Amino acid sequence: MMIDLLTQAVPTQNERSQTELTRRIRQLAKEKNAFILAHNYQAAEVQDVADVVGDSLGLSLEAKKTNADLIIFCGVHFMAETAKILNPDRKVLLPNAAAGCALANSITPESLADWMDRYPEHKVVTYINSSAEVKAMSDICCTSANAVSVVRSLSSDKILFTPDRHLGAWVQKQVPEIEMAIYDGACPTHDVLRGADVKKVKEGLPDAIIIAHPECRDDVLAIADEVCSTTAMLSRVEKYPDAKTFIIATESGMLHQLRKKFSDKEFIIADGCIGCRLHCPYMKVTNLFDVYQSLAKEIYEIKLSERTMDDARKALERMLAVPRDN
Repeated sequence: MMIDLLTQAVPTQNERSQTELTRRIRQLAKEKNAFILAHNYQAAEVQDVADVVGDSLGLSLEAKKTNADLIIFCGVHFMAETAKILNPDRKVLLPNAAAGCALANSITPESLADWMDRYPEHKVVTYINSSAEVKAMSDICCTSANAVSVVRSLSSDKILFTPDRHLGAWVQKQVPEIEMAIYDGACPTHDVLRGADVKKVKEGLPDAIIIAHPECRDDVLAIADEVCSTTAMLSRVEKYPDAKTFIIATESGMLHQLRKKFSDKEFIIADGCIGCRLHCPYMKVTNLFDVYQSLAKEIYEIKLSERTMDDARKALERMLAVPRDN
């Protein structure tokens, strides 16, 4: 028995490598005056090496508060672009160049121009999960947390909402008085989840609270106790102090932060499959070695034209000026 306990205490090669990489990353970040950001959907070890973990816009705003020379954004391409747009004088690096986004890729400047021609009287509200070029063509941006507030803030009663159809449909239900043309894009990771899957998980956990991201399908949102952004999920759990179990309908990486903050509660991924479907390959492509290499070699810098950044920044700043609903 003593031998078994000693054997279990010895870290694996992978654990030793992660520990050493983490140490080197933090040391190098200090030497280079770098600030590391990680999205809630990143791998747990990448989240744990970051200075701040959060949602895409929140991370970009956190970067503005620092005096760092380098911003390392562990997320996907459009997120690093947003950080660059809001921090134009900083060098922003994306650790893995393959970290794209299927939702952002679903809308191009050309396809948006086509929709704008079809709906010439509509104001363009673009979800932040989009490229810098698409943001630059938009009247205003929004996040999953403030989309309803943004739409309500506009003087127009005709809105072209891009690119996520599920978020757009969720907003439309809350502002039925506004005419909304909704672009036909979706996040594949959220779109794959069905209400029947969540109900099956709930059957085994009848007292569990369901929290869903608004990028999910309507049949999922209809049975959720809470619909909110990833960052808001952390505060929504606090609304249910007596609840012991929560079913989370979003990308599986979110469970890491929830479990860290609420170690006394149980969090179950909503697909009933240990997150095998609610797993974004783009979000999980970045590993600790990518972060280290990006820092060491300063590679995969985000570069945008001044005009694109200026126009996209206007759309983002209009959004930031909108008061939030209570």
